[in-house]
Amino acid sequence: MVLQSLKNCFWLSCVVRTPKACFWSTASGGLIIQSVSNDVYQNLAVEDWIHDHMDLEKQQVLFLWRNSPAVVIGRHQNPWQECNLRLLRQKNIKLARRKSGGGTVYHDLGNINLTFFTTRKKYERMENLKLVVKALKALRPQLDVHVTDRYDILLDRQYKISGTAAKLGRTSAYHHCTLLCNADKFALSSALKSPFKGLKSNATPSVPALVKNLFEEDPSLTSEMLLDAIAKEYAVQHQIDHHITLINPADETLFPGISDKTKELQTWEWVYGKTPKFSVSTCLNMTYKDSVLDVKVNMDVKHGRIEVCNIDLPEQWLPPGLYSELVKSLTGSKFCPNETTTLVTTLLRVCPQDDELYSRWSLLCENMIRLM
Repeated sequence: MVLQSLKNCFWLSCVVRTPKACFWSTASGGLIIQSVSNDVYQNLAVEDWIHDHMDLEKQQVLFLWRNSPAVVIGRHQNPWQECNLRLLRQKNIKLARRKSGGGTVYHDLGNINLTFFTTRKKYERMENLKLVVKALKALRPQLDVHVTDRYDILLDRQYKISGTAAKLGRTSAYHHCTLLCNADKFALSSALKSPFKGLKSNATPSVPALVKNLFEEDPSLTSEMLLDAIAKEYAVQHQIDHHITLINPADETLFPGISDKTKELQTWEWVYGKTPKFSVSTCLNMTYKDSVLDVKVNMDVKHGRIEVCNIDLPEQWLPPGLYSELVKSLTGSKFCPNETTTLVTTLLRVCPQDDELYSRWSLLCENMIRLM
């Protein structure tokens, strides 16, 4: 075991990390870069920038990055369907939408992200995943890892340790995948479990899978070791120096215009507004005093905004004027708890000075906010 550890240290000792001011000016062939940032929006912006600006005919790129806790959804997905948004807000877990397709993933510092950039003609995600498997086997030959036809990497033939997504441009392409080293599995499963009921959408759904950390299989493995092993294998296959260039995604001199890309990825219009049209048909079971009221809610949501809103209340439970004012205010507004809270707070100010009415009105508003 000691000899094996010394061998691994020697094998990885040629991987050198240095910052560089102009990484794209290096010799043609291949390039390995690693982000010094753990911000999901900054790192996704780097992907977008490289795809748009680098000459991938001249130079293929491997981008290595890790994020602080975040849930990342595919470009054509519905966040209300894919994750527990209330939990994300409570735990301060960021939500981001990729420019690529694919399913939803949970990121934290125990999860490695790899992005392979090539021309569209040279795009080959199976070969990229085989490279990752080869690196893992070189590091720990006893690991039972293999690539599936769905472009996942499985551990012990059943546990998913890597998922794939891609963006194919006119001339450029990138393939990115995750690698579970020592992620918080409880946070992962909790964050990716939507409590939403009654949602209908044509958005791309994620496919649930059993997951496992490589650390669980071999506690001596670290994220840094895995990153270095993959960088080493990439360097060997591309016949380049075993060298990782550290980059700062916030550096405008290195990536002109990248701050605008980062800001765009953080906007409500991108994260939520890009959600494909969906409908909500659900029943709110509201407990009021000693009884339970069934309130049916039907909504159509387009670009993240409520297009059609119907709330079926028990007869005479609220004055028709008050109820219709709520429906009117919600129509055209964002399907968003913050915006709805602002709306109902304004409406509560004009609610009749009647304790019974006020209690009923407040209860309805609270449930509508909770729905989002």
